[in-house]
Amino acid sequence: MKLFERICDYINTQAYAYMAVSGDSFCRSAWNGFLLNLKHALKFAFANFLAKCFVFLGKVSLVTINCFSLYMIMKHITKDLEEINSLAAPVVVVGAFTFVTASIFLSLFDETVVALVTCLCVDTDLNGSPKYGPPTFYDGMKIFGSGSVASVSA
Repeated sequence: MKLFERICDYINTQAYAYMAVSGDSFCRSAWNGFLLNLKHALKFAFANFLAKCFVFLGKVSLVTINCFSLYMIMKHITKDLEEINSLAAPVVVVGAFTFVTASIFLSLFDETVVALVTCLCVDTDLNGSPKYGPPTFYDGMKIFGSGSVASVSA
């Protein structure tokens, strides 16, 4: 059942991203998004990998910062550290709450990455090369494609 749920989530994500670009119906967008993902599989995989890495780093850093802030507030501001036997319970509660909150908000980043890569791939398919979008984005893409910074800045 978990596999079926993940497949449905994947199809929904692709369909909504393609619907935002094309305005097609859900079923047509799901199929076209799937085909677009197959055609540009490497771009989608790389973008999703980077997004998952940044989301993970964001969650870890937010949990760490909040737990450290809790410790510093309890030690220096409220002076509650002397009154409790163990700091583990407050840190676990704050860490769990921070992790859930960060997961909710940072999950939007995954959806955004899929939508941006979908827009890039549709633009590339329609025009042969990316035509629409900010020039600085495509200058950055040239760096990854050519392997040198000199060709972009010249």
